[in-house]
Amino acid sequence: MSGGKDHISFEYFPPKTEAGVDKLINQTAPALDALGPEFCSVTYGAGGSTRDRTLGVVTALREGGADAAPHLSFGGDEPKAIEDLLTTYREQGIKRLVALRGDMPSGMGGPGQLVYANELVAFVREHTGEHFTISVAAYPEIHPEAVSYDRDIHFLKGKFDAGADNAITQYFYNVESYFYFMDQCLAAGIDKPIYAGIMPITNYANLARFSKNCGAEIPRWICQRLEGYGDDKDSVIKFGIEVVTQLCQTLLDNGAPGIHFYTMNQVDPTREIYNNLGL
Repeated sequence: MSGGKDHISFEYFPPKTEAGVDKLINQTAPALDALGPEFCSVTYGAGGSTRDRTLGVVTALREGGADAAPHLSFGGDEPKAIEDLLTTYREQGIKRLVALRGDMPSGMGGPGQLVYANELVAFVREHTGEHFTISVAAYPEIHPEAVSYDRDIHFLKGKFDAGADNAITQYFYNVESYFYFMDQCLAAGIDKPIYAGIMPITNYANLARFSKNCGAEIPRWICQRLEGYGDDKDSVIKFGIEVVTQLCQTLLDNGAPGIHFYTMNQVDPTREIYNNLGL
């Protein structure tokens, strides 16, 4: 558990290979857990495609002493499958979930299936009461499929009204977007913590691809600087550490309740930013 006032948490993804899982469990996670995060989360592939690997990683992380939370999405599953999974999580002693809409497999979403995150949150509360602390997703730059800014805020409020405890944002690099978003959430009656999701910058091509897919905006000045470094990976990483450290410091100095790092299963970038912040 973090001893400071600021919430810090980390996200991992379940590696596809046994060697990758071994590295995450025995090297990456212990190194970052030494920083004292409140919890770590483990992603859940499109349509629940990594469900077993997610559970396996969460179980191993918990055995190592981490407070690990599986991501959970409907993934086109019938409600009974979700209920069975929740039972498994409870039996494993898991007390946190990150409830997401997730990606639907092609042709899914028929009658009787859970489609939206607020429905999933309500389902979890109906079947497990207050057993789980539930995190949900928030989008300071607004979900790519949102009809409007106000409707997206409305949907977030619906997740909280259904029983969510806190939210974790999509990553962003425009700090103004986060604080404006927080103001709009407060005006809409949302008073639960909304933690800032932060992605360290280590590879410009990958970042550009991720950002295009999820609707996160990379400010032009950052793009220009990163493009200028070309294949100079060391300069990209050094600049990324500097920019993201400044972003995090500005967030914490101005009232953000905490930071959730999208680690991409890498130790050094997140640890260096954390140390720079003096947390």
